[in-house]
Amino acid sequence: MNESAAPASPRPAAPADIDRTIALVGLMGAGKSAIGRRLAARLGLPFVDADAEIEAAAGCSIEEIFERHGETAFRDGERRVIARLLAGPPQVLATGGGAFMDPDTRALIRDQAVSVWLRVELEVLVRRTGRRNNRPLLKTGDPRAILQRLMDERYPRYAEADVVVDTDDGPPEDTVARVLDALRERAPERDA
Repeated sequence: MNESAAPASPRPAAPADIDRTIALVGLMGAGKSAIGRRLAARLGLPFVDADAEIEAAAGCSIEEIFERHGETAFRDGERRVIARLLAGPPQVLATGGGAFMDPDTRALIRDQAVSVWLRVELEVLVRRTGRRNNRPLLKTGDPRAILQRLMDERYPRYAEADVVVDTDDGPPEDTVARVLDALRERAPERDA
């Protein structure tokens, strides 16, 4: 009887023991949702978008929350939703652009997840965010200037993430591969 050879095993998707949520952080337009969905599929984990969860909890859009209650109320709700999500099983979590700026939210992520900063250059952010008009923070002036200001304010804090991955306008799968490689490289550090 002729047996066929077993197929070569593919390169593992990521460290075999994903026991913590992977929290994607970065500015609006960094690709947290697009990369997050693909990353979750590769890892066999659920994908959760914190902004969608906030909208579901509030019963209205983020834009409406900003208009009706202001950014402070939005950040309070965001912190509660992220705390609830982090208390659950491992998942890939796309956080809002300002979530990691809040010290309490950042501490929760640091304690209960592996944070991955999707770092993007200004030109890429301008192109990506220009495709949608539902960004409350970009409605108050010149989007390029606002994004530059946000980069100046937030990038030093995002740099505290466990993993930093550069992303660009290339295929999303390339960024997913870079995230998986970075997670693999980090795995031995975590076990030490």
